[in-house]
Amino acid sequence: MTRVLILCTHNSARSQMAEALTRDAARRLGVNLEVHSAGTEATRVKDDAITVMNELGLDLSTHTSKTLWDVPDAQNFDYVVTVCDSAAEACPVYPGQTTRRHYPFVDPSGGSLDRWRVVRDQLGVQFEAFVQALKDGRDAPPTYEDSPAVTVA
Repeated sequence: MTRVLILCTHNSARSQMAEALTRDAARRLGVNLEVHSAGTEATRVKDDAITVMNELGLDLSTHTSKTLWDVPDAQNFDYVVTVCDSAAEACPVYPGQTTRRHYPFVDPSGGSLDRWRVVRDQLGVQFEAFVQALKDGRDAPPTYEDSPAVTVA
């Protein structure tokens, strides 16, 4: 089973949404993934993240914000994907078998629900492309900009 960690600063919004979207894509595409998310700091899952994910039928209400060290077998992932620049800079060094990817997304915190929906949908497209690449036996795109399924606004 391929293990994926999605890392952000607070594990309160983007990484939580990406975790749920990646799990959903893996389920729909028949890809056997173990997906976790974490932050460089733990806070709480934001209400707006829960709201916009519920609109897709994905429930984050039982998710909790956690640090990397709260994740099972934290040093053993096939992919570590950072979704914000500060997490990319603070990401610890991983063993040689771990592939790192950086897909930065705007922080929707403090914005309208429409802003949250835009970020959620961008995450959905990106992580669908990520899972599809794994399903097809291709390496995941190295950056957000290199993903053929994503249009950068």
